[in-house]
Amino acid sequence: MEITRMQTRTLNPASSRSWLKRLSKDNIVLGGFLAFLSVSMILFILMPLWAMLKKSVQNSQGDFIGLENFATYFASQALWRSVENTFTLGLLVTVVVTTLAFGYAYAITRSCMPMKGVFKVLGTAPILAPSLLPAISLIYLFGNQGVARELLLGNSVYGLIGISMGLIFWTFPHALMILTTSLRTSDARLYEAARALKTSPFKTFFIVTLPAAKYGLISTLIVVFTLVVCDFGVPKVIGGSYNVLATDIFKQVVGQQNFSMGAVTSILLLLPAGLAFGADRWVKKKQKNLFDTRSVAYEPEPNKVKDTMCFVYCSLICFAVVTVLGMAVYGSLVTFWPWNKTLTLNNYNFAEMSTYGWSPFYNSLKLGMWSAIVGTMVIFIGAYCIEKGRAFAPVRQLMQMLSIVPMAVPGMVLGLGYIFYFNDANNPLNVLYGTMIFLVINTVVHYYTVGHMTAVTALKQLPAEIEATAASVKLPQYKLFFKVTLPVCVPAILDIATYMFINAMTTTSAVVFLYSTNTIPASVAVLNMDDAGQTGAAAAMAVMIMISAGAAKLLHMTLGRWIENRTQAWRKR
Repeated sequence: MEITRMQTRTLNPASSRSWLKRLSKDNIVLGGFLAFLSVSMILFILMPLWAMLKKSVQNSQGDFIGLENFATYFASQALWRSVENTFTLGLLVTVVVTTLAFGYAYAITRSCMPMKGVFKVLGTAPILAPSLLPAISLIYLFGNQGVARELLLGNSVYGLIGISMGLIFWTFPHALMILTTSLRTSDARLYEAARALKTSPFKTFFIVTLPAAKYGLISTLIVVFTLVVCDFGVPKVIGGSYNVLATDIFKQVVGQQNFSMGAVTSILLLLPAGLAFGADRWVKKKQKNLFDTRSVAYEPEPNKVKDTMCFVYCSLICFAVVTVLGMAVYGSLVTFWPWNKTLTLNNYNFAEMSTYGWSPFYNSLKLGMWSAIVGTMVIFIGAYCIEKGRAFAPVRQLMQMLSIVPMAVPGMVLGLGYIFYFNDANNPLNVLYGTMIFLVINTVVHYYTVGHMTAVTALKQLPAEIEATAASVKLPQYKLFFKVTLPVCVPAILDIATYMFINAMTTTSAVVFLYSTNTIPASVAVLNMDDAGQTGAAAAMAVMIMISAGAAKLLHMTLGRWIENRTQAWRKR
């Protein structure tokens, strides 16, 4: 009898219509966007990686040869030395940057020194410049005709020293942001207990401060190491004969047209990045919140000696940052370094310096704007569907996993995978190759994970009761999205858009294989002009990229403050 009733309910047309009606409201839209996101991730993330993996076990004719390419790679002493150089460089820069950034972050968060706002801005300024800019600036400073070459005591800047200095400059703000966040949230009660027990400040640092910041330190080590081993710009410009995996990929593909060996090198580069990514995910799972509702926010007390030391330390770091950035600007204004140092704007007359003229700069602006618009929309709506969707739980969990994958894939590896997969006449998507749409897709995919994590963090701030209440009163989810979710998350959306724009302007490794004569971006133009010996013009284009990124950041700060006053008053209650 029970089975009959169940069959009746199942076959009841009214019940079927009710199910279809319920499905047609929000779930069709949710399912459609999840399907779009799934197909996009498979096509633009997994398939290029699969194509690269296949290429690594094929010869130049496309025949399967197993691991022969890997054996050839490791049999070459020069190529094996690149692996050693990469890890040496990664470890050296990671240790130095983490140490410098920790001291800087400690000074900002744990002292009462003056000019903290200035130090915060200058400490993160290098993130606005492409990695090629510090390399060019170091050539002006310490190159064979550099103004301060004597400071290297006879050592050449072209090699490990120059690459290390350039990458220390470029990765410093990334480490600083992580460590500042880690040191900012500390419980003052722990320090009060240490003082009550008459613990010395030195010992308090090791038993209170460092343990509270250990996960931030570990994350910093992992992030900086990944950035260093995957960077292409600095080693290409100032590396000299000091080869690393990233430059090997470029030489194998562009110089020798050996795509199979380029694929092998890409897989080797993917391994340390993947291991670092896995370690970072493990750290985040282990990390516990040390600041709860009963905690008391730590506020530093004035200490003349400590504040003076912190001020001097930050001043030295900022002096180095301003020197590197300023030298690039100065070099871009010199007529012909080092023979004619008359200041001029001729280097900015790109029409005479390059056949492309100003078009690379305009292409980068287009790439940045379209990446910000399209990327922000796809990332935020995708994060909303994954985090707040009311159906298709298995699919949403799978999408959450796939959305983290791009973070573990270096830009050059992703770009090479795009060549193997999309530059194929049998692929229907081959029509995209070399277009601006193709560069936008590649850029959005490359930087997808950070934007996704930013959006998810913002969405998690929304109380679950809002979704439950909306569902109970049968409020369509799209109305809840526009009336509540979107206004609350506007600051995060603005952060994502700015992040996408700046990275699209400054990236080199992700697009160096994918541009055409009509879509060459400014960062690649810098590389080409430097290769052609037009260092002044290369510096000028790099400065234009930095100015554009700085203008975007200034607009972000201004607009963000206005939006916060208009839409975020509820946070101040």
